[in-house]
Amino acid sequence: MTKGDISEGHVILGIDPGTNIMGYGLICRRDARHADMLALGVLDLHRLEDHYAKLKMIFDRTISLIDQYHPAELAIEAPFYGKNVQSMLKLGRAQGTAIAAALSRSLDIYEYAPRKIKMAITGQGNASKEQVALLLQRMFNIKEMPANLDATDGLAAAVCHFFQQKPQGTATSGASPAKSWKEFMAHHPKRVKC
Repeated sequence: MTKGDISEGHVILGIDPGTNIMGYGLICRRDARHADMLALGVLDLHRLEDHYAKLKMIFDRTISLIDQYHPAELAIEAPFYGKNVQSMLKLGRAQGTAIAAALSRSLDIYEYAPRKIKMAITGQGNASKEQVALLLQRMFNIKEMPANLDATDGLAAAVCHFFQQKPQGTATSGASPAKSWKEFMAHHPKRVKC
């Protein structure tokens, strides 16, 4: 899908797919540079033994989130390549199920590598889940963080997509992108609340 402009009130659903835990987060664009968090959570699938029952739960929960919050786009974390082929196959199925749910509701789909998501949030592609969670907590002033960081991984996918967008009515400044988190913060001090 091609990247387009997003307008105020535009909702993005972010998903970190998984066969045991699916993390999700929803944000709504407030203006050209800011978004508000609408929801953050996980779908815990540990209690289910049947892989196909897990896929049904992923589909149903994704549909439920879409019907409740009416996002226009899904930003989903791409599976990373590992050594265990069976794990990769199951993860790919989980991702495909969430994508199928979004397509059934006519959402545009955007896929981001884990490294790209971490880079968008922290400025470092090899940042830890904890670093990503901490910055998102500050960004959205989250009082109580979820116990499972897959939730913030889902939120991070949505935020990554938001940062990739060119808001309507804004011209590109021609400024070069920040080369580090410190440089980014120097240019955008209001993006992260301490």
